[in-house]
Amino acid sequence: MKNLFAAYRDYSAKRALFRRTRDELARLSPAEAADLGIHPGDASRIAHEAVWG
Repeated sequence: MKNLFAAYRDYSAKRALFRRTRDELARLSPAEAADLGIHPGDASRIAHEAVWG
């Protein structure tokens, strides 16, 4: 049972990190995103790769 709770805790932490990362990327201005070489519409994909690989 402890493994289930640990897995849920880890998933919740990664999900929170995903949301923060996605939201920060989505808030970039078009100029900032262009400087980084990304498109703001790719925020979810980039955040997913950053958190879950």
